[in-house]
Amino acid sequence: MRKEFQLSDLELKDLLDACKPVRYMVFGGHSPRSPQENANAAWRSVGEKLGFDYLTVKPIVGKGQQFFTAEEKEVRK
Repeated sequence: MRKEFQLSDLELKDLLDACKPVRYMVFGGHSPRSPQENANAAWRSVGEKLGFDYLTVKPIVGKGQQFFTAEEKEVRK
């Protein structure tokens, strides 16, 4: 079931920061994670904290960046 969620100011800042490009120099052939991978990890973290599946997030148009809907995670007993 979809539910409306609201991000805190800090959660929104962390998500937006995760999407920024990462400057790096390659040593030993290893590059850092991409902005997409960082954003996915940030959404996963918020989803675990607030109890939603981060892959189901959809924005609520016209309500602001902090508001979205997502599928709630089932609580396992």
